[in-house]
Amino acid sequence: MSTLILSAKELRGLYTVELGLDAVERAFRAHGRGESLMPPKVYLSLPQYDGDFRAMPAFLDGAAGVKWVNAHPQNPKKHGLPTVRALYILSDPDTASPLAILDGTLLTAWRTGAAGGVASKFLAKPKPRTLGLVGCGVQARVLIDAHRAIFGELELLLADVSEASAKALQAEKGGRVVSLQEASGADIVCTSTPSRTPVVKREWLKPGAHINAMGADAPGKQELDPRILTEGRVFIDDTDQALHSGEVNVPLHDGLLRAEQIAGTLGEVVAGKKPGRAGDEVTIFDSTGLALQDVALARALYDVARTRGVGQTLDIVGG
Repeated sequence: MSTLILSAKELRGLYTVELGLDAVERAFRAHGRGESLMPPKVYLSLPQYDGDFRAMPAFLDGAAGVKWVNAHPQNPKKHGLPTVRALYILSDPDTASPLAILDGTLLTAWRTGAAGGVASKFLAKPKPRTLGLVGCGVQARVLIDAHRAIFGELELLLADVSEASAKALQAEKGGRVVSLQEASGADIVCTSTPSRTPVVKREWLKPGAHINAMGADAPGKQELDPRILTEGRVFIDDTDQALHSGEVNVPLHDGLLRAEQIAGTLGEVVAGKKPGRAGDEVTIFDSTGLALQDVALARALYDVARTRGVGQTLDIVGG
């Protein structure tokens, strides 16, 4: 069986925000129902290279795959390369044949943005008017696209330690460059920074706000004042991952938050097994990134590519 090779350029021609949102919501629902397989991420930490690698396998809806992805925060400064670079291998679980090898960098960005959109769909108050972006990098762009696809036009409040980054995002997506405090006062706040100290304070949030905490994906990382978590209603994407490396990891380690205070997983809310928002409370989605999201979106893109005849085929694995 030949393997389909899909480049980043080809994926851009196949992807739509709606495709991503549908695939990621389906992944969350399956996770909430226990209808999938997702072993824990495997981390290969390489501090001497200022980064790490992660292997992320999963099985969902008759498709199996694994993503080999990195996080090298110094890449842009040291090498002029993106922080995240990834490959994805999609396999036939029946024959073990590699169906496709595709760019995983775009896949990671798209599914992460879609995850934030799905979380806001189920946890934010109806008819939000403002979207605050704390961190104006690649992730902010896909988060904006996902939220606009769900809620329509939103006023964008853009904040970043780099004014140049905020202005670049403004030129591309619109909105206003504002202070960190003003961005944190939006109806929906999305944080996507590599911070290891809180950057959003509890007193800056409005009643009924929803926060997508997207940046913390390794031990020691945190973006939110711990009081936001202890006073709000917290939903995680996966228990093992979040307790180890999500936004909740530092407050749990420091004894400021107890595991039993976590309301549940987003998958349980999407599957209708647990309630989401209740009134004017602050809701938080702690995203660490699920391998299930990757396999769901990779399979959807593969199916579209096959239908359209996009990509090259190679005989990589011997018979």
